[in-house]
Amino acid sequence: MHEPSTLPRTAAGPGPGRAAGPRAVWAPLLLTTAAVVYNDWVLEFLLPTGLDARHSYVSELYAADQRYHGLFGSIEVVAAVLVVTGALLARGPAPGRLEAAGWWSLVAFGASSVADVVVPMRCAPSVESPCEAVNPWHTTTSALVHAALFASMALLVAAAATGRPGSPLLRRWGPWVLGSALLTALSTVGPLFGRPGWHGLTQRAHLLLVGVWFVLLAAALRSGARRLRAPGPADPARSRV
Repeated sequence: MHEPSTLPRTAAGPGPGRAAGPRAVWAPLLLTTAAVVYNDWVLEFLLPTGLDARHSYVSELYAADQRYHGLFGSIEVVAAVLVVTGALLARGPAPGRLEAAGWWSLVAFGASSVADVVVPMRCAPSVESPCEAVNPWHTTTSALVHAALFASMALLVAAAATGRPGSPLLRRWGPWVLGSALLTALSTVGPLFGRPGWHGLTQRAHLLLVGVWFVLLAAALRSGARRLRAPGPADPARSRV
């Protein structure tokens, strides 16, 4: 009689009866919280920002001359910290190259989001006609935010499709979220080419989709942890060969 090896379950995550690690508990919690915090623009409906959500960038809320600059800037930083911490905890003990690159891209997304706050827009172009829509430093950091975001989406969806992390949720819904987020992001560039108007709606839709992406990642991590904890044919309690 041979005892089945428990090495694969030990390497990949907690087995039945073991306490769930940070990848299964804390990473999903942090990413889900980040999904809510990152959409802090909903506070526009409670605060007299003076901005029209239909025609203004969300980053105008923390433009240097705006009344609630400190509040919205601080919330953005909190969201970035949540994402970075969640991504670092979500990395498995032996991730494949695509998965590892995807999580590190999410870390880069958080770091670029902090930079976006450090070099904010000088003013709000949607309500101040002399204000330029293209601020070189802020536009650069915003481009880095989007590049890192879409890299994380593409890499983690590709990793799921090739077996790492092998999540049915990411395989099924990831491409739809990626495509929709990319489309809404491209719909916000009008003001950069001198054609403002209605970009506020598409950007806020984009931010909601980013939140959906974080929740999808959290759900995939939890689902993967449940599969690892579920007794299977290789478990000592279920199998003796």
